[in-house]
Amino acid sequence: MKKQESKSPTQPAKKGATGKDASAAGARAHEVRIIGGLWKRTKLAVADKPGLRPTPDRVRETLFNWLGQDLSGWRCIDAFAGTGALGFEAASRGAKEVRLVEQDGALVAQLKRVQTQLQASATQIVRGDGVAALKHLDPASVDAVFLDPPFDSDLFEAALQAAGRTLAPGGFVYLEAPTAWTDEQLAGAGLMVYRHLKAGAVHAHLLKRLA
Repeated sequence: MKKQESKSPTQPAKKGATGKDASAAGARAHEVRIIGGLWKRTKLAVADKPGLRPTPDRVRETLFNWLGQDLSGWRCIDAFAGTGALGFEAASRGAKEVRLVEQDGALVAQLKRVQTQLQASATQIVRGDGVAALKHLDPASVDAVFLDPPFDSDLFEAALQAAGRTLAPGGFVYLEAPTAWTDEQLAGAGLMVYRHLKAGAVHAHLLKRLA
């Protein structure tokens, strides 16, 4: 299911960094819909600013079909949380522990409002750097790592290396990127492609540990 591409995996695409000030002029509210689980069809207000968007519904639905509908007992980290769509979706589907990490203060405040609205006791909102947060986790301690760095950043290599280290046996890394990643590119992180799809400018990968 992989698609080989010659472009650099860190090539910029039309997606802004989550580190931009969410209070900038022109910021406005919009909604993201939880696809399944306890909070299915719940619409959550999320900060909207240039370049920031949640993972598209179609992609998120496919991802959780790949993972299975029930994530009961899973330990997860959404390392570049942004709107929190991935992390809250995992919690909605029964994950016992979901850490959402985000650098932008206004987005962190919005994530905490959503957490309160949902009474999402399994979630932990952390303000900080996603790669650093991954590096501080115990080795082989996480069942699902969600990686959606800003497309114009150089964070992909470091995030994948840290994710590969923290991934538990049988666990998965979800990677959203502007280009397709190959097994050869992922080998250094101890990962391989398990599933892949392209939706518009987004390449969605589900990765596993190398055998």
